[in-house]
Amino acid sequence: MAPVSGGTGGEDRIRDKEAEGKAIIQFLSKLKYEMEHDRDLEAIPDDGGPNILLFNSLLGHLKDQGLVSWFSAPWLYAECYLYRLVRTYFSRTTFWQEYDPFQQSKDNTFRSSASAVYQLAHTLVELSSQKQALQSDFAKLQVLFNEMLQICLWGNATDLSLLTNMTHEDIQKIQSVGRAAQEERKELILLDNSAAAWKQLSSVRGARVDIVLDNAGFELFTDLLFADFLITYTPYVSRVVFHPKTIPWFVSDVLPADFVTIFNSLREASFFDGYSPSPTQRSDLDLLSSRWQEHLSSGRFSLSVSPGSRIDEPNPLADFWTSPSPFAVMNEEAPALTQALKGSALVIFKGDLNYRKYVHSQPLRYHNLKYGMFRLTADVKWPPATAFPVALGPLAGLFPILSLRTLKADVAVGITEDRAKALDAKDPKWRINGKYALISFSPKSASTA
Repeated sequence: MAPVSGGTGGEDRIRDKEAEGKAIIQFLSKLKYEMEHDRDLEAIPDDGGPNILLFNSLLGHLKDQGLVSWFSAPWLYAECYLYRLVRTYFSRTTFWQEYDPFQQSKDNTFRSSASAVYQLAHTLVELSSQKQALQSDFAKLQVLFNEMLQICLWGNATDLSLLTNMTHEDIQKIQSVGRAAQEERKELILLDNSAAAWKQLSSVRGARVDIVLDNAGFELFTDLLFADFLITYTPYVSRVVFHPKTIPWFVSDVLPADFVTIFNSLREASFFDGYSPSPTQRSDLDLLSSRWQEHLSSGRFSLSVSPGSRIDEPNPLADFWTSPSPFAVMNEEAPALTQALKGSALVIFKGDLNYRKYVHSQPLRYHNLKYGMFRLTADVKWPPATAFPVALGPLAGLFPILSLRTLKADVAVGITEDRAKALDAKDPKWRINGKYALISFSPKSASTA
């Protein structure tokens, strides 16, 4: 989209910005029409951002196979293509380059989480009195690890790209916290490898953990809670690195700006307007947010990219997350990222899209192109009893992987055939309704240790 020309005065800038905004709306309206009428996907204009060549090269391969329309293209590719294409509508303007069209939705959903935020902050602050005892009580520490892990897991239930019709009451129900709520949910965890994850984590001291983020707002808050627990209350972790996306992605995914602003939001009592916390609740959240700010200042919390990164600024440690590629090819397409993750004691992948990308990794179709060897992954419906490491393909064994995911898409592995059949009969939408969850672990192989 060519920038709109205009004068240098304030009125001219406003007029030019409005004109660009209207042009973006026209592009989006046209895109919506083309999607509804199964038109062919077109090459993404080169805006200088990452992954354009990869998207367009794979699109050419799809065209050769006659799979280039919205209804015929592999759905995982088409979804990723959609968000990368929409980004170009903004990046090629003068006034809207740094605009996140989903920011308001992310903020509003987080504001709806006030009750859970204050309650969870109180829970973690309460542990302070037990900190010394926990260091020597391995069994109790493991129990608390499992509880914090569940909080981090169910934080993933709030996904704006998939659960678009949630009401305020729905959000509060999903975010219900406390032991009673967790006990009720245990039967909804269809695969629970938390014991294996704990064994891996408790085998190290002062190590680094990486979290590949999913949703901003409440889920990011629960990610920070879990990271703080690991650093503050266990001897195993001294640093957590958070991996965001670098373009607006699947509506609610974390951008660097979301990571930065959540600390400001937590310090501002007015952010959660409409909720009146008690003095103790407010004090607990202030204490927790101050501790997190200290983690940031000291490097105990850090982003994999600069916190001030502009939207779609190329970065070899982040570009892969917004590519169309399956994670099976991470080692070849993102060697710097792979090497960085190999230094982690545990890599935690959050959410549905990450899960789909690493268990949709086979079979791979290879296609020689000028830019290199690209892979087009088919959406794979694995047998539910498939072992998680098997579904990971070449990614398995490179580093320890813990996947925390509530089910909002068809693919799911590590579940017995009998249980899957029982769920099909009891709840036909169990794979997509966000009610059930998986805690999946794959160890690092001895050959890469």
